[in-house]
Amino acid sequence: MIVRIVKLMISKEKTNDFCLFFNTKKKQIEEFKGCVKVELLQDTKEPNLYFTYSHWEDEESLDNYRNSVFFKNVWNNTKLYFCGKPEAWSLNKTTSE
Repeated sequence: MIVRIVKLMISKEKTNDFCLFFNTKKKQIEEFKGCVKVELLQDTKEPNLYFTYSHWEDEESLDNYRNSVFFKNVWNNTKLYFCGKPEAWSLNKTTSE
């Protein structure tokens, strides 16, 4: 299991629009082959700091998603909300639920 964490700093005046945009894409992302679930988390202290957590069956599934036309379109639109450089990590899940 791979967990992809992406840190996103969103322009303060665009946070509501960003959340709406994310929610319109969430189901489509989760329907992508190999995706287990996707979550959007908001920092408790900095309301314009967000993290996406996506859970993938394996690295190949994540790579296939990241190389897809769908992802490129979503990512290009997501960039419109940024006020800082995003950071991302791919992690192996080492515990079971």
